[in-house]
Amino acid sequence: MNELVVSKGEEGLRIAILQDRKIVELHHETYSESFAVGDLVLGRVRKIVSGLNAAFVDVGHPKDAFLHYFDLGPQIRSMLRYLKAARSPRNTLSGLDQIKPVPDINKGGKMEEVLKPGQEVLVQIVKEPISTKGPRLSSEISLPGQYVVLVPFGRGVSVSKKIRSADERKRLKRLTESLCPQNFGVIVRTAATDKDAATLAKDIMGIVDRWTELTAALGHASPPKKVLSEQDRATSILRDMLTLGFDSITVDDQRTYQDMEIYLQEHQPDLLKGLKLHKGKAPLFHMKGIEHQIKASFGKVASMGNGSYLVIEHTEAMHVIDVNSGSKNLKNDTLEETALKTNLEAANEIARQLRLRDMGGIIVIDFIDLKRPENRRILNDHLKHVMKDDRAKHSILSMSKFGLVQITRQRVRPNLDIQTSEVCPTCNGTGKMQTSVLIADEISNNIEFLIRQNKEKKITLRVNPYVAAYLKQGFFKGYRFTWFHTYWVWVNIVADVSLGMTEVKYFNSSNEEIKL
Repeated sequence: MNELVVSKGEEGLRIAILQDRKIVELHHETYSESFAVGDLVLGRVRKIVSGLNAAFVDVGHPKDAFLHYFDLGPQIRSMLRYLKAARSPRNTLSGLDQIKPVPDINKGGKMEEVLKPGQEVLVQIVKEPISTKGPRLSSEISLPGQYVVLVPFGRGVSVSKKIRSADERKRLKRLTESLCPQNFGVIVRTAATDKDAATLAKDIMGIVDRWTELTAALGHASPPKKVLSEQDRATSILRDMLTLGFDSITVDDQRTYQDMEIYLQEHQPDLLKGLKLHKGKAPLFHMKGIEHQIKASFGKVASMGNGSYLVIEHTEAMHVIDVNSGSKNLKNDTLEETALKTNLEAANEIARQLRLRDMGGIIVIDFIDLKRPENRRILNDHLKHVMKDDRAKHSILSMSKFGLVQITRQRVRPNLDIQTSEVCPTCNGTGKMQTSVLIADEISNNIEFLIRQNKEKKITLRVNPYVAAYLKQGFFKGYRFTWFHTYWVWVNIVADVSLGMTEVKYFNSSNEEIKL
């Protein structure tokens, strides 16, 4: 069962992908996000670094973006000719068909032979800013649609290797060649399987229309300037993962719900029945159990079951994962059988953790030692099988004689800073904090103010579960009963695990937060 859950917060959207109710991917789109993968930016070359055979480009980020020679693309000279025409005051371009392509650049050439400092260049964000690094760029632009990807000045048609049927591959290639716009290359996506000419033509024309908008925008843009935005992350995930066939899509934001509804009506109307707008008072991530999973999944130790667990360490050079059997009961199994079972279970959790944390670069896994070569093959094949749904490019090496498995995995998302250990905001780690009585007294004073001064007729408190239990204890002598007996207003108390011990949120009868 595949679920997509989208929740709106103060900083942006949080997007979770669940498989069998377990979170496998977590995305965060902030409202101030300026550099999303797929965005097209009119940049200006800041400097050429011959030693790296690369250029640093100003795209509006505090750190200059990095553009390597290999990422220019063979048709960069044709793209520069197009850009010059689009930037001309007499711009009459309506598409690429008006530009005559020029010969490809030399694969072993130098950056200074193609670009100069101060030159304008059209680039695409291929990796968002991460840590202290600026965005990673490419001039080999790709424009994704639901079923195809168009490549300006690309050549020919290629079909996704994930389409296994030779006959279907031939059909799609022949069909797409007849629909391919002039001066565009086409990559046929896996989702195009069994689609007819009308469906593919509609998808292609939609992308061409976006390119026409970009051409018009270039005429009055001043670098650095974003000239074409990728769809918001929630919609782009829908586009890229509709082949999974989400069983349910739950959203708690009206605008995002409407955007998704429009997108599904156009591309996958059969999924509309699974689209739901959450209107409950409990936070969506809390209600779905996602908040708890996030806190439990991002720590140093990831528990699996039957006492086994993973220890995950992050270093500057690589990520290291250690598999431990813990107090796993051997029962009647031999040591080798127990090790294999634990390792297979660990492989499932490792595949989930790599997607969830978006761990990139080199990952070294220390599995429990296996003596038999056939068991090592079983483990390696199983690890490849459970990682086949991972959209990031990855490579898995066979287990070494020391029991280590090495994985390389591409990462494109910035780090998610998930805090799984907390320092008390009141005591700053000293171990001493305001007593429960004082916290309750402060809440009581605020409730009196809201009822008597603000004339609130209904109040809902969101507090840490420990504080909630303290306020509710004792029906006739508890705080809530005292408030009701004093003001004749029943205060609803909701436990929220995402709140700290001293955090309190107040809501009125319209479920709007009251700031005190």
